[in-house]
Amino acid sequence: MEARMNGQANPDVTTAIQHLYKAIHAGGVDGRLLSLVHLRTSQINGCSPCVFASIESAHKAGETAERLHNVVAWRETPFYTDEERAALALTEAATRLQDGAPGVTDEIWDAAADHFSEEQLSAIILEIAMTNFFNRINRTVREQAGKTW
Repeated sequence: MEARMNGQANPDVTTAIQHLYKAIHAGGVDGRLLSLVHLRTSQINGCSPCVFASIESAHKAGETAERLHNVVAWRETPFYTDEERAALALTEAATRLQDGAPGVTDEIWDAAADHFSEEQLSAIILEIAMTNFFNRINRTVREQAGKTW
């Protein structure tokens, strides 16, 4: 499969995206947790370049291969904290909105709110949204795995 576009992004768009990521990383959430959120969202959406990039980023931030390889089955493994599980549940619920999925239920929201401040929740939600944004762009233009941003 070949990429459909090879051009450079619009500089104004790039600047806007950089501001959004600055806001995400100013939200007080550990970068490794944000990497897990990015990875799980990208796995759900089947976005190979984002899966690749999030694993590379997480490794650089000190995340273990064991945890990265098992995030796809986080419910069935002992490798994640309650805080991480709440963030991953929120990630899945916010990402799986198609086909009548219930979305973020009160139970999922309350579990996340038990572990994170509103500022942190805002950062996690924005990370989920931005990852979904890029997943859809990458799937549309057939971006290939192997790059990091």
